[in-house]
Amino acid sequence: MTTIGSRVGAAMRGADMQQKELAQRVGMTPDALSRALRDQRGFAAVELAAVASVLDADVHELITGTPDPHRLVLAARHSFDHDTGARSVVGLDEDRTLLADVRLAYAQISPVRAPLELPPDVEEVRRLLHPDFVRPFVDRLAEIEVDVVRIDGPSTAYSFLVEERPVILLPESGNWFHENWSLAHELGHLALGHEGVVPGTALADVKEREANAFAAELLLPAVTLQQIDWAEIRPAEVAELVWTWGISTGSLSRRLKKLELTPSVEVAEVLTWSTQKLLRRHWTGAKIGDPITRRMRDAGERRFPTWLQEAHLEQIAEGAVGKGTLAWMLGVPVTSLEVDEPAVAEELSDDALAELIG
Repeated sequence: MTTIGSRVGAAMRGADMQQKELAQRVGMTPDALSRALRDQRGFAAVELAAVASVLDADVHELITGTPDPHRLVLAARHSFDHDTGARSVVGLDEDRTLLADVRLAYAQISPVRAPLELPPDVEEVRRLLHPDFVRPFVDRLAEIEVDVVRIDGPSTAYSFLVEERPVILLPESGNWFHENWSLAHELGHLALGHEGVVPGTALADVKEREANAFAAELLLPAVTLQQIDWAEIRPAEVAELVWTWGISTGSLSRRLKKLELTPSVEVAEVLTWSTQKLLRRHWTGAKIGDPITRRMRDAGERRFPTWLQEAHLEQIAEGAVGKGTLAWMLGVPVTSLEVDEPAVAEELSDDALAELIG
């Protein structure tokens, strides 16, 4: 039978953190922490809360041995400095409020819609998504029961499970090729079972590399790239590939380097350009309108899963929840949201009525 001390010790090992560092960060003496880990003294509530925060652990699980069923266990797309090799999630603390809001949207609907099981093999995932999945990437993910939420404010992309249902959270960036990579990267975290990895640790670096490798092979399969004559291909053809594959010039350049495929001098030059510059100068696929701008607009639109919105409508009609969360999901004022609501008895007070309608 495990104890609180043993569970904290396991969380420390998972976070690759030494006792001395943890004691300093949570305001305990090294001796007090050592005795608590050996169950020779108990953790104070404030100490255990601080330990959970520092180790990014589930305080409910530290106390009971059972995970909190409503806790979001996150994986995040780290910023990567190609010069230093450093990875970080700079805005994590500021993002926690938004993540809590998303959690609430799911917590008000219980149980959530059952997911499918994601295979860990990238080829199996590609088969589930079907050919040419990149342009309708978000819709294809919905078909395999992976939810995509896109809202304004997050500093990066996240993935997490809600009652085993996979969710990917994206910022409303408008950058469609960056979004595609984020979707593939976070899908890799979900498929490979990466959960609860503390940013900045050696383990987090390993998982980030695994998710990036998954994304690279999903979006830019090695066998596909190796079949192309990169010494002869022209800039217009490269532009068509960038558009079709939904990736950036930088991603393609790094993938070619990784696979030791050498493009012509001309193609190597255009791959140093921004993606928009390459497409605006060399892509000839636009027949009607401005599809490049349309992709940018689509990647900047607020989005929540349709099934989740419909579930909230049903709950509102039954009087189980107010309209506030659904209005937030839709990005509209709650006063402008006209939905079916249960009849309210005349004797209800103004305060009770306000609480009922959210």
